[in-house]
Amino acid sequence: MNIKEFISQKAEVINEALSDYLPAKNEKPKTLSQAMRYSVLAGGKRLRPVLTLTVATELFAKQEETVLPAAVALEMVHNYSLIHDDLPCMDDDNYRRGKLTNHKVFGDAIAVLAGDALLTYAFELLTQLKGDFTAEQVVEVNRELAQGAGWQGMVGGQVADIIAQGNSVSSEELEYIHSHKTGALLKAAVRIGGILGEADAEELAALTVYAQNIGLSFQIVDDILDIVGDEEKLGKDIGSDLDQEKATFPEVYGLEESKSMAREKIATAKEALSIFGEPAQPLLALADYIVARDY
Repeated sequence: MNIKEFISQKAEVINEALSDYLPAKNEKPKTLSQAMRYSVLAGGKRLRPVLTLTVATELFAKQEETVLPAAVALEMVHNYSLIHDDLPCMDDDNYRRGKLTNHKVFGDAIAVLAGDALLTYAFELLTQLKGDFTAEQVVEVNRELAQGAGWQGMVGGQVADIIAQGNSVSSEELEYIHSHKTGALLKAAVRIGGILGEADAEELAALTVYAQNIGLSFQIVDDILDIVGDEEKLGKDIGSDLDQEKATFPEVYGLEESKSMAREKIATAKEALSIFGEPAQPLLALADYIVARDY
């Protein structure tokens, strides 16, 4: 299958939904509405919501429109994290997706609040699932997103990343950082699709293995691209990890070993999906897409 075309088609649906769900650009407070829209609608691969939609619709035959509130919520959480990650007190980045970062346009205070607004709005959106899904499913989805985004997931990984900055880290510490700061939200995206699809225990366990491995591979490839990537294609500054002395896989293992590890993780992820047979083809292709990003 043409995975780029598949992602593009899913992203088009997600982008339309994001535009509909976000506050109108003139809705009060206008500056906040505009800041929220600025970052969320700036583009991006939409990988997390694509994974949610793909799991729910391809593996479990759910209707796409019923799952969209969860997919949109995931993308809003992801964008909140990017806005905050770019701030001067964090990575101090000037560009994101080829455009000036949020705080460069709206100032630090509005950028912080735009991120806060996206995070809280995400959980409001999840309540819109209740018409098509059981209360138990909605509660489980809320728990999954909160854990993936919070102190047990992305936020915890970001803190570990900050603490490790400029210091030598063990392989265990490095994997903790990567599996949490990036992998946790990707895992939530996959598992939420499974929860909404009424996956049984075996299916959800297989999806979890898949998600954990693509999440770690995704961040390994990001580390590689920060060294050898094309700044114009990536739409952001490269070399920032090195400048800030961050803990990365190439730093610990070297470039070639890091590439090999990313491929191994993807192989493990794909093997986990064998129980689903042919319907898993889009997820298998998505795994290959993650590891094959230009480097």
